[in-house]
Amino acid sequence: MNYIAIIPARYASSRFPGKPLADMAGKPMIQRVYEQVKKAVEEVWVATDDERIYAAVNAFGGKVVMTSAEHRSGTDRIEEAYGKIGKQFDVIINVQGDEPFIQPAQIEALKACFDSKAVELATLVKPFRKEDGFDVLSNPNSPKVVVNNKHEAIYFSRSVIPFVRDAKPAEWLEKQTFYKHIGMYAYRADVLSQITKLPPSALEKAESLEQLRWIENGYRIRVGYTGLETIGIDTPEDMARALEALSLRKDL
Repeated sequence: MNYIAIIPARYASSRFPGKPLADMAGKPMIQRVYEQVKKAVEEVWVATDDERIYAAVNAFGGKVVMTSAEHRSGTDRIEEAYGKIGKQFDVIINVQGDEPFIQPAQIEALKACFDSKAVELATLVKPFRKEDGFDVLSNPNSPKVVVNNKHEAIYFSRSVIPFVRDAKPAEWLEKQTFYKHIGMYAYRADVLSQITKLPPSALEKAESLEQLRWIENGYRIRVGYTGLETIGIDTPEDMARALEALSLRKDL
């Protein structure tokens, strides 16, 4: 089984313009993501629509490919990038460009999903902890996942799912295991080509979660599990917290 990791990175962001180039202790964020992914995958590329990001990746010696500015999702950008790279791989891994704390063990957990030839798509989840509390659990910016006994995602939602009928919300984390979605995906090459041709679906539009389009169209998403927390960066405030965390880390 051979793998390629592609990191989609665009300059435009309503909450944090230029985010991939934000300085993180002397390195642009996109470089820190790239270096973390490189620890687990030999072939790593950045897919961008911006010349500034393209130049920055070239400057630190990374592989980068230009893609259209019209893509609606990172998956669509990755599909174009994969075609332009022109090499054949069994599985394409999508690592978000705002995850500089992604760990090699998390990528390995995703890769392990493809030990079964039946797996079409895979993603990662992390159990919420009891000490997280209901406020963290109910945050709509942290999608939840319901998983079946075959370790496949049944549904993703910004709402808290499942609903625990016979308990107060403050007690839910004691009564039920809830899974947080870690937004990293992997696709078999032929499946990536198929899902990017699908039109947006009703559930996808309602939740603004593209993976619901795949489920609505009958694709099965295998789930890998991680106990490691990551720090996604969506705003300048997130970056301030990330820089504080980075100052305490010796492995990055």
